[in-house]
Amino acid sequence: MTSETLHRALGLYGKQVFITGAGGGIGQALIDTFNAAGAIVSGADQDESLLTGLPLANGLVFNINDKAQTGSAIRNFIADHGTPDVLINNAGFSRGEILDQVDGDVWEREIATNLNGAFHVTDPIAEAMAAKGGGSIVFISSVNALSHFGNPAYSAAKAGMIAYMKALAVERGRFGIRSNAVCPGSVRTPAWDHRLEKQPELLAKVLPHYPLGRLVTSGEVAQAAFFLSCASASGITGATLTVDAGLTAGNLHFINDVLAGDK
Repeated sequence: MTSETLHRALGLYGKQVFITGAGGGIGQALIDTFNAAGAIVSGADQDESLLTGLPLANGLVFNINDKAQTGSAIRNFIADHGTPDVLINNAGFSRGEILDQVDGDVWEREIATNLNGAFHVTDPIAEAMAAKGGGSIVFISSVNALSHFGNPAYSAAKAGMIAYMKALAVERGRFGIRSNAVCPGSVRTPAWDHRLEKQPELLAKVLPHYPLGRLVTSGEVAQAAFFLSCASASGITGATLTVDAGLTAGNLHFINDVLAGDK
């Protein structure tokens, strides 16, 4: 079987894929993964410099916090290039790491980007997908949506994202739309840089919490999103897939420090 035959079997060859947050570490891995499958990949980010040099069929610049600007950009894209077959909601950020760092401004900013922004992008695309007869929507959520690991505002937004994902799965399934979420644990992307600048030893503290003893890669997150988008997952909707090196399977630190420590 040739690579082209395999890619066609996965159902994404020549399909339109739209990725937000395309300039970030996970975004770039998503671009490479879908390009390798023969998809036509378009990406969006908030600054044109973030898209420079990326292998995109189309690059869009808009602020997902701006509902009108985002809606206009999406509708113009659909008019020019057609309805995406796959939407990957990847854009997001976090800064308020504990409750003491979260004030009203931090809360509103993180909810606006991580939850409201995803809605601003998804709503017009889901409408067009319904009219077209189907599509796949994948949200890059977080393990923070499933349990508390800090970043309270970000966590609330990502939990809301999962609720929205399930609403789409239940209420738009009759139009052939599938909606799922990937929940990564810590991923070593540039988003970690500000933390490591303050605490160079941070990774050494983080890794013992992960059963695999490492962070997951951007490529592993992208592969999970790819799976949920392709024909192999045609019967899957309303699901969350953790890509977290085992973090949410149990408390390894407790086992090592409390139980094994008694021996």
